[in-house]
Amino acid sequence: MNKWDAVEKDDKTIYRVTEKVRNVLSYMPYAEIIFISALTGQRLHKLFDVIDMVSENHAMRVATGVLNEIMAEAVAMQQPPSDKGKRLKLYYITQVAVKPPTFVIFVNKKELMHFSYTRYIENQIRQTFGFRGTPLRFLIRERNEEKER
Repeated sequence: MNKWDAVEKDDKTIYRVTEKVRNVLSYMPYAEIIFISALTGQRLHKLFDVIDMVSENHAMRVATGVLNEIMAEAVAMQQPPSDKGKRLKLYYITQVAVKPPTFVIFVNKKELMHFSYTRYIENQIRQTFGFRGTPLRFLIRERNEEKER
């Protein structure tokens, strides 16, 4: 948020503006918000710290074993959805790319993986590793049990 020097402020302004921005950008809850003034230089030094942190998170890689532990705990805490007697099974998760961090989750039936459950898994990963300031991509792939045997 630039031009912070031009804003009439009281002790709650920053909270109100942050809430308004979060509502408008609700699809980007991971986005960092920093209040700066290019004119006065207010908080500009913090901007570069945030850029460095976001760049590190954008390139972060997580080991498959650790991801699978997180997913197993998440599944134990909240069972995957089911539809018409068919339950979603999550087999494993792996990170396949960075910039942005991209994960593939292998499941039994792709159509059973509701976006809200994907978001739940994302939140568990973010809770563990942060990934502040960067989007995460999730690809859902089917693993055919018959072919695996």
